[in-house]
Order: sequence, then C-alpha cells, then structure tokens
Amino acid sequence: MNVYERYAPFIQDYIYRSGWQTLRGVQNGAGEAIFGSDKNVLLTASTASGKTEAAFFPILTLLDEDPSATVGVLYIAPLKALINDQFGRLEELCEEAHIPVWRWHGDVPQTRKRKLLKKPSGILQITPESLESLMINKRGEIPSLFGDLRFIVIDEIHSLLRGDRGMQTFCLIERLCKAAGCDPRRVGLSATIGNPEAAGAFLAAGSGRETVIPRCEAGREVWRLSMEHFFNTSPQADEGKTGPIEALRVEEPTDAAPTAADPGIGYIFEHTRGRKCLIFTNSREECEAVCQSLRQYCEVKHEPDRFLIHHGNLSASYRESAEEEMKDDDSAMSVCATATLELGIDIGRLERAFQLEAPFTVSGFLQRMGRTGRRGDPSEMWFVMREEHPEARAMLPDMIPWHLVQGIALVQLYVEERFVEPPRTDRLPFSLLYHQTMSTLASCGEMTPAELASRVLPLSPFRRIAPDDYRVLLQHLLEIDHISRTENGGLIVGLAGERITNSYKFYAVFQENVEYSVRSGSEELGTIVKPPPVGDKIAIAGRVWVVEEVDHQRHSVYCTLVKGNIPAYFGDCPGDIHTRILERMRQVLAEENEYPFLMRHAVCRLADARREFANSRMARTPLVHLGGKMWALFPWLGSYAFLALERFLKLRCAKRLGLRGLNSSRPYYIQFTMQADEEEFYRVLAEEAAKEFDPLELVYPKEIPVFEKYDPFVPDELVRKGFAYGVLDIAEMKERIFGWIKEWAGGDSEEKR
Repeated sequence: MNVYERYAPFIQDYIYRSGWQTLRGVQNGAGEAIFGSDKNVLLTASTASGKTEAAFFPILTLLDEDPSATVGVLYIAPLKALINDQFGRLEELCEEAHIPVWRWHGDVPQTRKRKLLKKPSGILQITPESLESLMINKRGEIPSLFGDLRFIVIDEIHSLLRGDRGMQTFCLIERLCKAAGCDPRRVGLSATIGNPEAAGAFLAAGSGRETVIPRCEAGREVWRLSMEHFFNTSPQADEGKTGPIEALRVEEPTDAAPTAADPGIGYIFEHTRGRKCLIFTNSREECEAVCQSLRQYCEVKHEPDRFLIHHGNLSASYRESAEEEMKDDDSAMSVCATATLELGIDIGRLERAFQLEAPFTVSGFLQRMGRTGRRGDPSEMWFVMREEHPEARAMLPDMIPWHLVQGIALVQLYVEERFVEPPRTDRLPFSLLYHQTMSTLASCGEMTPAELASRVLPLSPFRRIAPDDYRVLLQHLLEIDHISRTENGGLIVGLAGERITNSYKFYAVFQENVEYSVRSGSEELGTIVKPPPVGDKIAIAGRVWVVEEVDHQRHSVYCTLVKGNIPAYFGDCPGDIHTRILERMRQVLAEENEYPFLMRHAVCRLADARREFANSRMARTPLVHLGGKMWALFPWLGSYAFLALERFLKLRCAKRLGLRGLNSSRPYYIQFTMQADEEEFYRVLAEEAAKEFDPLELVYPKEIPVFEKYDPFVPDELVRKGFAYGVLDIAEMKERIFGWIKEWAGGDSEEKR
C-alpha cells in the first residue's frame, strides 16, 4: 500500500507545506495497520518520531471520507499540559477539513463544553479524570456524544500500564462504549514500551479486537550521555588517582565547576549557563531544593535569575510560564522539573537534560532523555550522582554508591537488551473496585445488586475479583452508608458516599494529600501539605517564604517572600523498581567493563565500589557477615519481591534464626543481627520457602496495609487480601531463595567457611 497516496488531500497538502520529503517508518506502519485492518493498533517508536501524526493522518482521512455523526475520535492523555500542547497541532491539521478539535478538562471554559454538547463532532481531547467526571455528570449525554465514536487514541500509554490510573482509564473506556452503544478501535502511542505484546493485550482488554503492532525500523539512535559523581564535600573520589581515568580518556567539560558547598549543584549551574536545559529530579522536595540552590548561585555570582520550576504542586500560572519559556528557541532559561515534564509536551529545541540521582525506571530515563534531541540533534543527558562521604566506621552497605550503580544499570539494560518495564497485570485492585462501583451508581442511579455486579465485575481490570469478595465489599459499603438500599431493594449512593462522589477529588484514583493553597498577596504559588505554624518558613516555587497566616478551614496559607534555603515537603514519593534493574546493578559491581559515559569522579567511585564488592564476599554470596552478630542480605530483587522477602524473614524465619533489629534500605539490602550461622540461615530459608503458606501470613496480625487512595473505604479483609495476593511478589521471592540454596549446596567447603 502506498500510504501517502491513501491519505486525504488535505493531509497530503499538510505534508507538502511541512516540507517532508518522505514518510517515516512509523507513519507507513501505522497507515498500513489502520487502513488495512479493523483491529486495535499499538504504535511504539522513539520520542519525536512522529507517532501523533502517524496515528492521526489515517484516522482523519477515514473521518473525512465518512464523517461521524457524533464525536469521532476520543484522545485520552495523562496530562492537561499534553492535551493543550497537542491541541494546537491537531487544530492546524484539521482546519482545512473542517474537523473540529475540542478539549475537556478543568481549565476549559464551560461555554466551550456547552458548545460541544450542543453539536458533538470531530476530536475530543480529555484526561482520565475528566472522562470520569463526564461519565458521572453527563451520563444522559453519552449516547449523543459518542454514539458514532470510531477511534480512541491513548497517548503515552506506558504511563498507564502499571497502576490504578491506567486500569481506571480502561474501565471508563469499556463503560463508555457500553453506554454509548459504540465499538471504536483503540490506538495506543508510546516511545517506551518494554513488552509490546503484553502492552498490546492490555490495550485490547475488553474490546473484542486483537492488537496490531507495526514493526517500524527504529534507525540508529545517537546519544550524548555522561554520568558524574560528587561527594557533597571534598575530597572527591578521583583525588590522588590517575590510572583508570587516563585509560578511559573521558572528554572533560571545558567550563570548570566552581568550588562550592554542594559541588554537584555547582556543576549543573556552570553547565546550564547560556543554554536551555531541563533539570530532572525524582521528587518535588528535591526539585524545590535544587531550584533554591541554583538561584542562590545566581545571586552570589551577580547573574540574572535563569532558573524556573515545574512540578504538580505549583499553580497553573507557574507551570504554564515554564512551558512557554521552554517553547522559545532563543531562551537560555533552564527548568527544574519532576515527571510533569517527562511526557511528550513539545518544548522546542532543548539543548541538554540533567538528571539528579537515578530514576526509578528505564522508562523514566528514556522519557527524560527523549525531551532533548529533537529537530535532528542527538539526545543529550547528564546524570549527576551525589552522596555524603561514608563515615569512618561505616558498614559495607553504606560504602556502595547505590544511585550511581543504579544509573549505570538503567542505561546498560536499555543499550544491551532494549529492556523497559512490562505492564503490571496481576493486581487485585479493590480500591479501584470501590471507586468504579461508586462511580457506576452515581452515574446510573438505582440498581439491583445483581445488575450492579453485572456492570462492574466484567470490566477487564477486575477479572481476578471473585463474586464473593464483591459481596463482602457491597455489604461493607451498606454498613458505612456509602451505599443505601431502597424500599424496592435496589442500591443507590448513600449519604456518606455522596460526600465522596460529589467532590471533584473523587474523579482521580491516584493518592492525594490534604493540600493547602499557598498565596502571597494576590499571587497563587501552589499547594503544600502539613503547613507549619505562623512564623515558620516554607519552600515553594523555588523560593523561601515566611508564613503569615494559616486558615485551616479554607485550607489556605498566606506568606511573604524571604531569603534562605530550607527543605520542602509535598508528601511521600514511592518508588517501584523492577528486579531486572537490581540484577543488572549486581552485574555492574561484578564485571570489569568500562562505560564510556562515566566521567572522572564517577570512574573512580565505581572502582572503589567494585573493590568493596570483591573484598566483602558480596560477589560470592548474598549474605555477608559485617562483624559480631551483624549481617547484611543483598537479595537483588525488585520492590515487590523485596517487600515479600522482608516480611518472610520477620514473620516466618526470625524466631528460628534469632533475627533482631531487622531494617532495610529498600530495595538494596536488609541488615540485622542473627544468633544462627550462615549454614543455618540457608537451611531455615529453604525449609520455610518449601512450605505451602497463605500469602496472608505475610501480613502482620493487626496490619491494614493501606496503599491506594480508596483502601480506607474497603473492608479490612479485602485490603489485606489485595496486598498479600496483588502486591507482594512471593513467587519471585521463593524463586530467588531456591536459587541461593542451589548455589550454597554447590559451593565448596572452603567457600562455605
């Protein structure tokens, strides 16, 4: 098929005006899949490869040839900023064909929404939360809005593959199709899919269609990558050393970093001067701290402030100002950011990205790297790893630079294996089950228990939920008045439930803290949690403010700008690290390979860590004696298997082994004192792992492990069950233990001693 010739004339004109000489591989592949079949399509190609156009060129051609009587294309994106960014591109593309493009989220005026409701047509762009709101509040409009829906396009689908938000999105898609009586095809877009077949199955769930995954020639990827390490105080790792550095011949930056209290921040300050850069951090707290420090450098050096900030707790005005600045190709401002700028917003020609510490995932690394290298330039990222000097009497685990080793592992996994984290499909999502139950009742009104179950349980994310467990949930919701029974025996939302479903916060399934809006005069700065008392200082928007007033009723904080440098707090920052990353970290320490992207300090710090690894028996056994009765266990397991092992040791092995003081630095190591010896340790682990036991036995007796947003409204027994069977990875934990036993049994007597 000649895909270009199959495009509608207005698409061909757009390509000609844009100066394209040929179609890219992803555009040919998408065209053949969309034009040549009636299946779902998953498009995976590198950032800035033209995936959006690849999907929409054939979709709009079909829509132009056979106009839809309602909204024809539903475009779902994880961020409002991404919708706003794509809106202009799509509007320009569709203008000549008179196909309207609509947005529906919290920042869109009601007049625009009413106009769409009056005459549904074209393309509707929406977030999962706004789609939830639409399903609840405009239930009667769903058939007229979507009765002739042809396609659902899900952008950045990788961000929806491993949590409740993604499962919520697919619940909503299934509910919408049933309510509207439509049967649209699904098209998923992503630059970072690790297991395309698993992601394709996830995309297709509940659709009755298979997924086509076009194989597109990726072309040769060129990266400019560096990774440097800094101790927060002198001396640095390379002082007095020469050999390994000279052998690598790493190119030194030409502009020297200043001597500073925090040399890592000084390094970033110097290497962002005169350039437009992004500085990624792993938390909002770190983002604030880094921005404060960089602005203080500007003051000390009498330079104009050249740093902006972007994260989820900032007001829309601060975020949008940063986004607009990034789109200016002539700008030399840099933005400190979290994952809010990780996804596919067009930020123009970005020269360089920095990453402080290692991201949690290969996917996150690739997305952040992909922010650079647009418009023909190679992608460029500089990792900056920081740590305190280990104390003179520090134990072995503190001698390993975990973030440096993790960063190397992330890069090598992708370079060597093209590994990216696969979808998580084995959960027991009781929190989401509560949410979709309440949403369905709020949307549809009174239903019998059987009718409600027939609407909710068949949704694909709930395929592992037993009917008996659903009855337990409904009975509990009756008892706490989140649902009520009518005289006819039907179920409706109860009085207590209405307080939940009537709040705009109900539309989101991701965890939120109780937030206070922060204001200075008429300026809205953003939100914080746990406001301090009057007179104390807070950090937000990359600056420090003194609290003048706290209004707990209105959840408002009023403050005044001051100078200083203090930590921020926005709530917890969980990490989900895959086992393959931990295994590759062990290999980094064990192998002798040199990595061309390592800079001067990092080369020497890794060499020190490898010596510690080799000299400590970490290379030969996961259990290392630290002296006396103190031991450290290095399992090299991802977050959920590590968590299972930690509990397995405490609840099933501790008494037999005489374990005390067990604490961990997840997911790197577990440290404890032990009365038993090494041989007894492995024997007890083997015996306990070989026993059949209920995963619920790894939940503490009175523990209610609340992980998800709506767990507090779920019966305790289901919360415990969801954690034990859907979070703890006991199978992988057991597999690792049996591997240790096999190695131990095969080791020689000298090694065992």
